[in-house]
Amino acid sequence: MSSSDIFIGETIGTAILILLGAGVVAAVTLKHSKARDAGWLAITFGWGFAVLTGAYLAGGVSGAHLNPAVTLGLAIQGGTEWGDVPLYLVSQLFGAMIGAVLVWAVYYGQFRAHLTDPEIVDLQPVDDGMVDQKAAPQAGPVLGVFSTGPEIRNAVQNVLTEVIATVVLVLAILTQGLNDAGNGLGTLGALITALVVVSIGLSLGGPTGYAINPVRDLGPRIVHALLPLPNKGGSDWGYAWVPVVGPLIGGALAGGLYNLAFA
Repeated sequence: MSSSDIFIGETIGTAILILLGAGVVAAVTLKHSKARDAGWLAITFGWGFAVLTGAYLAGGVSGAHLNPAVTLGLAIQGGTEWGDVPLYLVSQLFGAMIGAVLVWAVYYGQFRAHLTDPEIVDLQPVDDGMVDQKAAPQAGPVLGVFSTGPEIRNAVQNVLTEVIATVVLVLAILTQGLNDAGNGLGTLGALITALVVVSIGLSLGGPTGYAINPVRDLGPRIVHALLPLPNKGGSDWGYAWVPVVGPLIGGALAGGLYNLAFA
């Protein structure tokens, strides 16, 4: 597998993942969206289908990691060369940012209508730093479209939740076996992984919104900070380390557990 294969596959696959995943959150969240208030089931299944689509498109090109936690787990397990890891991570972050910009473009009118509605704007905190505990669920009126946030702000619990959920995801991927290229998911693996993501969302997503993917959270959060959205509020950088560190720990633990129990 060439460096260009990794870059193209991971960039496109992750961009599609975020476009469809963050897109379903926008559809459910924003005013003047036909899917507004469709609820948690729509979000969890939307993210599952987003994973399925991104993994299916990129599987034959780059192995469809689409997630640094998966890349790390595969490197520890032995299915991915350590020398390829930096390129995977950079490509995934770039793709996540592209996907977030595309969501903004698709829902441009809805973003503007939502963020100029007095009922919505009045809910946002003013500070761009650490968000007040009581205001955290409304931290930036549209931040939840781009990134995750906790319902109860407790760093230990939040990290532990992300670690456990990511171990489930990465271990489920590793125990499926690898595709013919030896570095990722085949077509059936993409479907199984998508269903696992839906299960994680339904069962473990309540506390933190189940990032389970560092670039899924960090890339769109950067885009949220940069986009010219009126009255968008802060990007909650005080929490941003949790959905990066937690999934990376989870991916590493899953790789080690696989080698101990399944190899």
